[in-house]
Amino acid sequence: MGVLPVPAEGRAILLDIEGTTTPIAFVQDTLFPYIKDNIKEYLRAHWEEEECQRDVGLLRKQALEDSSLDGVVPIPLESGSGEEEMERVIQAVVDNVRWQMSLDRKTTALKQLQGHMWRAAYATGHVKGEVFEDVVPAIRKWREAGMKIYIYSSGSVEAQKLLFGYSTEGDILELFDGHFDTKIGPKVESESYRRIAESIGCATNNILFLTDVPREANAAEEADTHVAVVIRPGNAGLTDDEKSYYSLISSFTELFLPSST
Repeated sequence: MGVLPVPAEGRAILLDIEGTTTPIAFVQDTLFPYIKDNIKEYLRAHWEEEECQRDVGLLRKQALEDSSLDGVVPIPLESGSGEEEMERVIQAVVDNVRWQMSLDRKTTALKQLQGHMWRAAYATGHVKGEVFEDVVPAIRKWREAGMKIYIYSSGSVEAQKLLFGYSTEGDILELFDGHFDTKIGPKVESESYRRIAESIGCATNNILFLTDVPREANAAEEADTHVAVVIRPGNAGLTDDEKSYYSLISSFTELFLPSST
């Protein structure tokens, strides 16, 4: 793949996380299994806390909205007190969350509970965010060359900050000038990249977006954003047409900034 020059008008680099800065396996083999394996214990430990009850309330509301779907698990209200009643409701929450995750759903209710569980896991050292070894040295070089660095991920801004704040490289949040999630818009819609450019105060063609997903790359290109597709171990394969069309890199070290020489 060789060296890829950053466009001369480049002022900012926008980074995807999963499959770009971070192995897909970390999300699939560490983060999601942590939720499934620890949700009951987490709920028992935090059940009386206001935050946990808000999370359960959102999940209960979502279950009502999902009532027509096959396999949905309703979450009853606690009709009394006592440990047996609490366990009955907790088990319903556990079953509902596992059902949603089995369908790879992205509901706000599910993401909120997951975010709070991951926050606890990071803070206690049970989980550390993985980043590829080329990521931190490359970003430091880009910043020294005057580039601004932003994150754009489907995961919430809170989840992004946890991953980079408790990473295998330590707290690296200082490397990023800002974070965006799907509140700014879906990653497969070109308008999202126009909103990001407006938010950071530059033109879309001042941004280079790095992602492993061609549909996201295509949406960014439609907004006149520069794009490179990242090839990492475990990422989905590209078609021959995609390989020939997109600029490809397998490491952040392959990006060349003329201004840094």
